[in-house]
Amino acid sequence: MAEHRMGARRDADKPHNHDACIDTAIARARTLCEERSVQLTPIREKVLQIVWRSHKPVGAYQVLDELARTHKAARPPTVYRALDFLIAEGLIHKIESLNAYLGCGEAGVAHTSQFLICRACGTAEEIVDPKLDQALDAAAKRARFTIERKVVEIAGLCSRCAG
Repeated sequence: MAEHRMGARRDADKPHNHDACIDTAIARARTLCEERSVQLTPIREKVLQIVWRSHKPVGAYQVLDELARTHKAARPPTVYRALDFLIAEGLIHKIESLNAYLGCGEAGVAHTSQFLICRACGTAEEIVDPKLDQALDAAAKRARFTIERKVVEIAGLCSRCAG
């Protein structure tokens, strides 16, 4: 059975406190960076906060537009360096099919993610399904294929949009 991430699985019938998602992500990032002796600079933290503002993947130029409101000197290289740092530290994921970024609900925990992307409302949900991961590994092994990186992105309709 798949384990759902992004904090806890969002339930369409229950109100969602998104501020708690952001606060949890920032606190976790601060702790992880301190443990790893890497710097979560104010710009990196702001970029992380922007990525976590919704459960929709956000593009680098959207991040730049938002960042420029408070950091007038922000330029594309600043944003890309911050995004690269956040990816390297496992704090966010890149959604390849959208060329956009999504907060990691399991930062600091080794995992292989899969993403469910709603084509109607644009939300994305990170899931972790060890059986799917193992099936992909087995299929690659049978094909004598060496996996260098796995990205599983599934497009469809979330429960709200489908219902």
